[in-house]
Amino acid sequence: MPSSPISILHGQLEDIPEDLHHFVTPQSIFQALASFPDHRKRRGIRHRLGWILAVALCAVLAGAKSFAAIADWSTYAASTSLRNTGFTAPHVTTFQRVLAHVDAEPFDQALGAWMQTQVQAQVIAVDGKEVRGAKNGGADRVHLMAALDHETGTVIGQVDVGVKTNEITRLDSLLESLGDLQGRIITIDALHTLGRHAEFLHARGAHFLLTVKGNQPKLLRQLQALPWKEVPQGNQQRDTGHGRRSIRRIKVATLTGGITFPHALQAAQLTRKTRPLKGTKWSVEVVYLITSLPAHQASPKQLNTWIRGHWRIENSLHWCRDVTFQEDASHARTGVAPRVTASLRNLAISLHRLNHSSNIAKSSRYLSKHPARPLERIGFIAPSATLH
Repeated sequence: MPSSPISILHGQLEDIPEDLHHFVTPQSIFQALASFPDHRKRRGIRHRLGWILAVALCAVLAGAKSFAAIADWSTYAASTSLRNTGFTAPHVTTFQRVLAHVDAEPFDQALGAWMQTQVQAQVIAVDGKEVRGAKNGGADRVHLMAALDHETGTVIGQVDVGVKTNEITRLDSLLESLGDLQGRIITIDALHTLGRHAEFLHARGAHFLLTVKGNQPKLLRQLQALPWKEVPQGNQQRDTGHGRRSIRRIKVATLTGGITFPHALQAAQLTRKTRPLKGTKWSVEVVYLITSLPAHQASPKQLNTWIRGHWRIENSLHWCRDVTFQEDASHARTGVAPRVTASLRNLAISLHRLNHSSNIAKSSRYLSKHPARPLERIGFIAPSATLH
């Protein structure tokens, strides 16, 4: 393993044959995957790890939802876009075996480090998701916590929440993987509204925007007791999507005392009304939040936007993995395969987002039309490529 995950970005393509170097875009994700250390015993290896990872990623980019689909894409690519490269398609069992034994933690660190070279994330959402397919298949629970850039919708970090740990204890590790946090804004759900997390972020020069719910009853009561009727509405935003309409109205108050939470400078009351597009009945939810940002750095409009941006991790990442890639129906249950395939889905979604694709399913269908397209997306220009 390299001394640092980011060091893979400075490799010399040692796992790529010399005659293929000129087909690889420098500093591309293909280069990063090709440079990822392979700890398998050399005897009997027929397929380089970098190729297996790259081909699996291409297949997922093109919409593959299973190992069989990854192998099918690999076979087709070997006979078309990759036929002049010397690449031979691995068997489906090779994908199953290799992806089940990848060094998953360094793999996530390497993917996150590479993505951080592509985006300048200023506002970052953190949330977790359980890969239910593994658990339903009788394997150990696979619970992953990701960091998402609000602006681009790309995943810039992920950690595993093991059976013997929880999201609270793993949050620091995820945040540390993001590098310098100075000046960054971290949006987190109510589970992490804890003084220790506020202190962690403050010590690193970062700011927080936290939801407050019933798991912090004293703090919630303090926020509810603020004179909200006297606070004017600061901002209103309307949205239509996912089959519903929503209206979000926010009031923001500067805290002058009485709130027992470290480094909190502003509190917000968000009233959210939603109804189905074809319905007439509105449901109303009132949510309270706290932030370490002062008023001159976080206006009501910005806070309202960032709160909505935090929910994007659920709608644009977790929903996409579940619905578009059918993650919870996946049969990948051996070793670390559930985690690694989830990481590949994160990366595929992020690469689609970097290409300004708002509809992941549509973008996947486009890439599936020709193997050269996903290969080009990851930074490999196939010698026989034609996009027609």
